[in-house]
Amino acid sequence: MHTAKEKVSNMASAAKEKMKMCTAKGEEKAEMAAARTEEERAIAHERRKAKEAEAKMELHEEKAQHAGEKLDSKLTHHHHHHHNHPMHPHGTTATTAGSGAPVMGAPAAPAYPPGGYPPGAHSHVL
Repeated sequence: MHTAKEKVSNMASAAKEKMKMCTAKGEEKAEMAAARTEEERAIAHERRKAKEAEAKMELHEEKAQHAGEKLDSKLTHHHHHHHNHPMHPHGTTATTAGSGAPVMGAPAAPAYPPGGYPPGAHSHVL
């Protein structure tokens, strides 16, 4: 899922880059038409090249950001999974006397026998 999102984001960034390049070419043509000297034409061409280079730089920055988001998402999901486990084994609790509130670090008494299943859960009639 993260890879698909990254690909879609990269495609959107590439499309944005293409649009900026087309805009730069259009602006260059307009400047060339208005230019009266060879120097003005050269300046228009250099502006276009600078805008295209800026668009490419932004594309690569966005691709790096998308890859970083994908990595962060994977790492966050991986660590998130391990940090949400309760401190007590599954199905056990430790409470203060009378309050019913759990106590951190208190020994837990299992709610079921050590096998983890309630009595009669494995009674099969043969």
